[in-house]
Amino acid sequence: MILFPAIDIYDGQAVRLLHGDYDKMTVYSMDPSAVALDFKASGMTHIHIVDLQGARDGTTPNFDTVNKIKESSGLFCEVGGGIRNMKTVDRYLSAGIDRVILGTGALSDERFLKMALSKYGDRIAVGADIKNGKIAIKGWLESSDTNVYDFCEKMQGYKVRTLICTDIGFDGALKGTNRPLYRELTERYDMDITASGGVSSYEDLEELSRCGIYGAIIGRAYYEKKIDLKKAKEMIK
Repeated sequence: MILFPAIDIYDGQAVRLLHGDYDKMTVYSMDPSAVALDFKASGMTHIHIVDLQGARDGTTPNFDTVNKIKESSGLFCEVGGGIRNMKTVDRYLSAGIDRVILGTGALSDERFLKMALSKYGDRIAVGADIKNGKIAIKGWLESSDTNVYDFCEKMQGYKVRTLICTDIGFDGALKGTNRPLYRELTERYDMDITASGGVSSYEDLEELSRCGIYGAIIGRAYYEKKIDLKKAKEMIK
């Protein structure tokens, strides 16, 4: 299992939201690149980055900050938030970002999704953000009518390799993650499933690793010192 410590960016700062609520934002660092270097010093190899403003507005206001994280750390960086057309996909990947995550765009524009997959293959991941069993879009501010299982089935049919699944109800609350959901998704689908939302203890990581999941995103638990990355890495070995 790969650990993906997360950096969520708003106005160039590393922040976290509670349940995806922009009115419940905590700023943890004015320098996201320094946070990335701490990840690297802890033995991490991958970083999960989200441009929160981009996710909400469909733009890339933190593009330079994202690239600075990649350049300063040299780690594998996957990025999501506001990536809704090929121009943005091309821009990120040509700048050296390793993988981009399509969320709203994957649901609302299947032609765009197919085009991105055809051109970049495994460098394209899809985000399945779940709110009350449905796929949420536009920075989690809106819910679609699409059931999570129907969405996953469709993504597998398109041969999506990496699916990043976030249960919004668990996100940022430090009360544990939805272990049964991730176990079921791993068993049902032949994709690399990354668990996100509420991963807040070593027990969460242990259980996720045991069920054979591809990756786990660690957010607020790192910033609130609930999970030490070095210890987490040793534990999942």
